[in-house]
Amino acid sequence: MPTEQALYFALSAILILAGLAGTVVPALPGVPLVFAGMLLAAWADHFQHVGTFTLIVLGGLSLLALAIDFVAGLLGAKRVGASPHAIWGAMIGTVVGLFFGLPGIVFGPFLGAVAGELLVGSRLDRAAHVGVGTWLGLLFGTLAKIALCFTMLGVFALSFML
Repeated sequence: MPTEQALYFALSAILILAGLAGTVVPALPGVPLVFAGMLLAAWADHFQHVGTFTLIVLGGLSLLALAIDFVAGLLGAKRVGASPHAIWGAMIGTVVGLFFGLPGIVFGPFLGAVAGELLVGSRLDRAAHVGVGTWLGLLFGTLAKIALCFTMLGVFALSFML
């Protein structure tokens, strides 16, 4: 294998690993990085193993993962009747939580949704209910996104090996 090709494969592996990390760290565009790494690997291999059909399937799975990630948190919040302030609070809490490591990533959206709901005058028990619903929506969205990324890896590996 030529050195240049090996560098492309190494870069694609780094992109895929960063993308997998990005499925749980909101600041990284996880799914697009995974797809970009796979596309780079296919290109580096001159599309001999991973062709157009597989790339279309991977692209579709990427779009599905992005859509689920976007909709899941909103559905969780909507299901419990969250106000727009709570939804904005969850988004802000997610971003602020990044600066506090894993506890911030886990509790930031919840605390943000609770704060947003309290801002519109909800009682604490109602705000906590909205916070839990919003957090569960985000959790299930993240789990679905992780599952789809691993499905993408399986499709890619199977295509590459055949």
